[in-house]
Amino acid sequence: MKIVILDGYTENPGDLSWDGLKAMGDLTVYDRTSLTDENEIAERIGDAEIAITNKTPISRNVIQQCPNLKFIAVLATGYNVIDLEACKERNIPVSNVPVYGTRSVSQFAIALLLEVCHHIGHHDKTVHEGKWAHNADWCYWDYPLIELAGKTYGLLGCGNIGIHTAEIALALGMHVIAYDGKERKEAKAMGVEYVDLDTLFAESDVLGLQMPLFPFNTGIINKENIAKMKDGAILINNSRGQMVVEEDLAEALNSGKLAAAALDVVSTEPIMDDNPLLQAKNCIITPHMSWGAKESRQRIMNTTEENLKAYLAGDPINVVNK
Repeated sequence: MKIVILDGYTENPGDLSWDGLKAMGDLTVYDRTSLTDENEIAERIGDAEIAITNKTPISRNVIQQCPNLKFIAVLATGYNVIDLEACKERNIPVSNVPVYGTRSVSQFAIALLLEVCHHIGHHDKTVHEGKWAHNADWCYWDYPLIELAGKTYGLLGCGNIGIHTAEIALALGMHVIAYDGKERKEAKAMGVEYVDLDTLFAESDVLGLQMPLFPFNTGIINKENIAKMKDGAILINNSRGQMVVEEDLAEALNSGKLAAAALDVVSTEPIMDDNPLLQAKNCIITPHMSWGAKESRQRIMNTTEENLKAYLAGDPINVVNK
């Protein structure tokens, strides 16, 4: 049985092992495959029975060119790169990794916030460049330093990741409010207060986006909703870039309506050279790396192995296109 991994590098740049998957079939691993060339994607899948992908799209056209394809595993939670309807028509189950980066992503959200509050990377750079050694005063800071205790952290989304983000924010002495279609008892028990959307926008000193992408929240950070926010509020997004209208956010940062934004995701990835946020004031951008801790990626590997074992046993799990 042939197994093909289309884009294995980000999951395993060399610090993990593919041996668990190799034990299940004839495994071919490509570090990268074109995101746009369907002929290349189809050629690499070839006559394989199992295709594994992270972000390489598997479209209807690709599926039609791969008659032996019988199972698709996604090395991620999101599966929008797969044409699920075409898979369903061919009785091809698609399995994802539903939970793997809860701790890593919530930790990263707070890391982004702390970088906004203290600009540690910047100040480290200035010290190494000699500014402290030749400074007239015994200390300095180039940006206002922000204490978080007593401020309100608003969560747009309070699922598994949001709850852990709330846990850290509460430990920092913040008040946490959240909007989510499902109110979780464990969040309430921690002290999270559920509010409506307008209250979330109006009361948040820090607004964190920690929700999957849905039609209702696509473009939700727009001019209209930014206007509802406090002057000087901070936006944190390591969820989905499409939740933000980037031109509107850039305008809010440049005008000073928002004090800062820290983003690990953008609408088109890799980021495009003309993205307005690249030139916006007080905007920290990292390259969609929240999920990348080795521990987190190992959980992806483990779950993917379990997904393949279950498929081979005739009872697929974590199937998203039932």
